[in-house]
Amino acid sequence: MSVQAKVSGLPRLSQFCLSNFLPRPVSPRNEEASFCPFQKAAVMSAVPAPVFRPGYPFFACPHSSSCRLFFPEDPVKIIRSQGQYLYDEQGREFLDCINNVAHVGHCHPTVVQAAHEQNLMLNTNSRYLHDNIVDYAQRLSETLPEELSVFYFLNSGSEANDLALRLARQCTGHQDVVVLDHAYHGHLSSLIDISPYKFRALDGQKEWVHVAPLPDTYRGPYREDHPNPAEAYASEVKQVISIAQEKGRKLAAFFAESLPSVGGQIIPPAGYFSQVAEHIRKAGGLFVADEIQVGFGRVGKHFWAFQLEGENFVPDIVTMGKCIGNGHPVACVATTQAVSRAFEATGVEYFNTFGGNPVSCAVGLAVLDVLKTEQLQAHAANVGSFLMEHLNQQKAKHPIIGDVRGSGLFIGVDLIKDETLRTPATEEAEYLVSRLKENYILLSTDGPGRNVLKFKPPMCFSLDNAQHVVAKIDDILTDMEEKVRSCKTLKIQPNSVKHLSGKRDLCLSPEIPQYFNFHLLDN
Repeated sequence: MSVQAKVSGLPRLSQFCLSNFLPRPVSPRNEEASFCPFQKAAVMSAVPAPVFRPGYPFFACPHSSSCRLFFPEDPVKIIRSQGQYLYDEQGREFLDCINNVAHVGHCHPTVVQAAHEQNLMLNTNSRYLHDNIVDYAQRLSETLPEELSVFYFLNSGSEANDLALRLARQCTGHQDVVVLDHAYHGHLSSLIDISPYKFRALDGQKEWVHVAPLPDTYRGPYREDHPNPAEAYASEVKQVISIAQEKGRKLAAFFAESLPSVGGQIIPPAGYFSQVAEHIRKAGGLFVADEIQVGFGRVGKHFWAFQLEGENFVPDIVTMGKCIGNGHPVACVATTQAVSRAFEATGVEYFNTFGGNPVSCAVGLAVLDVLKTEQLQAHAANVGSFLMEHLNQQKAKHPIIGDVRGSGLFIGVDLIKDETLRTPATEEAEYLVSRLKENYILLSTDGPGRNVLKFKPPMCFSLDNAQHVVAKIDDILTDMEEKVRSCKTLKIQPNSVKHLSGKRDLCLSPEIPQYFNFHLLDN
């Protein structure tokens, strides 16, 4: 197989921009709590709070509006990690169910040693010959279809998707992109533009961006009872393409996560991507598979999530990031010889100062070694199947669990307020996550309604871990059904107080905090 290791090149960021911190209004009841730690220290030492001045260094406050923490009401300060566990400054151990960046486990000794040993020898840019980059490209090529034989190495998933966009446009000579609703592909300006999850809250949809429905068979227009949801959702993409063409637009690419994550841990119906690829290629565009969240064996059955579509399905471009380096900044774009040659025809080199450097490639090789020696892909299939089975048992027991979906260690649990409308149980999901954190389990939510519990743990996540998490979820949901009862699926109390409006207030147990708005629920 012909394998080429190609080095990427993006302009360097001239500066890292941080939002100015503006003090929040002070609460008379809790003056101390109204300050961020940085400001609080300044106040207590009688030193003025820091003021941002152009040209001067500035530390971003973790409570500023541009920063986001897990559990903002009670943040966790993590200082150490190992395997699937995180440890705070008091030495408390937390089970990590959401960190898909530490793919083979936090601080895996093989990966740490590989980085250390290569750092002792050489770490420089890619203007020189080095075996690591060639060896790494060769190893990656062995996991992919033969057609994907050209590799560009970068530093982040955002850089990878930005390059994929450039490759598609150069190869096709077209500008426009079709994306899925609620998608997120990165933080660069070019990627915000193709991420409905972001652009709807910013500048809106550009004329060259075309949005197709998310192929969600639980909440979307074509659900589990549809005779052929794959064809139905693919026809929606075909229609989006036709409407764009009627306006004189030309399509460069269809961009999609192989398993949409921010959209709510979605598992597209089998056959959907194959039909979409046919439609986009007929329109002169390329199919880009974003594997940044779900690649490298996470789905269990296959090494790449796009392979769930079948062995004959081959994207034109595949992007990788996050888990590829187990926390080290590594990313990659794999594509075909045809796409690469079209990109070379510009005569403008693509160079990235640290993309494909010896240390990054050593780390990438070590991650592949661990995946193989510890059989983590098979492990993900085994543990993921066990976890899905036990979560489905909870679904049968607790009506608030509307759907359990996933593959391997990529799983979503959709919480609902009512079984008929499937209204997202947003507040209940947030409350559940908070209670789990009190039990030293770190989980988070995703989806348009922020009601989908997302499981994307390190791949060393064990059967015992899965059993422990499910048991805690069972305990908390049972407690919520007995005391919270904030929605129909948590069984409203019969002695709740009815208003003249025909609606009821809840009779909350006094030990349940007013965590979210429980009042005025439907009958």
